[in-house]
Amino acid sequence: MRIVIAGGHGKIALRLAGLLAARGDEPVSLIRNPDHSQDVVDAGAEPVVIDLEQATVTELAEKVMNADAVVFAAGAGPGSGAARKRTVDHKAAVLTADAASLAGVRRLVQVSAIGVDNPLPPDSEEVWAAYVEAKRAADADLRERSLELDWTILRPGRLTDEPSTGRVALEEDSELDSVTREDVAAVIVALLDEPGTVGRVLTLLNGETPVVEAVRAAAG
Repeated sequence: MRIVIAGGHGKIALRLAGLLAARGDEPVSLIRNPDHSQDVVDAGAEPVVIDLEQATVTELAEKVMNADAVVFAAGAGPGSGAARKRTVDHKAAVLTADAASLAGVRRLVQVSAIGVDNPLPPDSEEVWAAYVEAKRAADADLRERSLELDWTILRPGRLTDEPSTGRVALEEDSELDSVTREDVAAVIVALLDEPGTVGRVLTLLNGETPVVEAVRAAAG
């Protein structure tokens, strides 16, 4: 499969590219900074430079044309302010969905975050509140696209850089906990292989079930 990864230099995205390349797929990583190209190549992906905060839907559609699926794994990242949470975590996600639809690529997996549908405490810090609201809005937009896109929303818990466990809990709701980025990437690969997860919003944590079994169960 040819898989386009938005946010291709992110920690999950680089791991995802490596897993896809290792099994013979063709990952294409969209990156904003051309200086990150070698990292993407080293991971096994084709780097494509495009700024999701500046691109038009037509420009992005050209980059995802002929893909079998799109994975939205972009994020403004640590140290960014509230404004970039809105332009990356929300608006770039919407742009990616628009571009996939325009290019005729139906399958889209969107990486969100655990608990974003829950009400925010009134004393929430501004940047954190902007992040949660951006993810919530991006997910809400995607949920309205079932006629044009075969979407799955994946909501990992607190992300860690620990080694992969290969075992997860994949549910529609769960208490806050953690999951390794390696396991998130492995679950995305399994989701791409499992059409029964289309239209599902799934919370992901480390757990007791092997990744492929957990994804199959979530599709049941």
